[in-house]
Amino acid sequence: MYDHLEIRCPKLGHQVNFGYCRQENNTLPCARAILCWQPYFPVALYLREKLTRAEWDRCFNQQPKEKIVSLLELIEAAKKRREPSD
Repeated sequence: MYDHLEIRCPKLGHQVNFGYCRQENNTLPCARAILCWQPYFPVALYLREKLTRAEWDRCFNQQPKEKIVSLLELIEAAKKRREPSD
């Protein structure tokens, strides 16, 4: 219904459609989806109808990680990718 609508994504820095935002997080919506799309349609109401309570909580009710924690996780993941496999 709203999947074709497009806005500029503040996270990616280019145009994306709502269909992308709706599944950006491993088939769950981007955590910023409500903030970004609220001016265009009742996105919170729409997503509450589509998501289970657990999915909603996983998307929108978790504390965001601090940037330093995210950065350290990315560094560790990159190190593991560079390690030679046995």
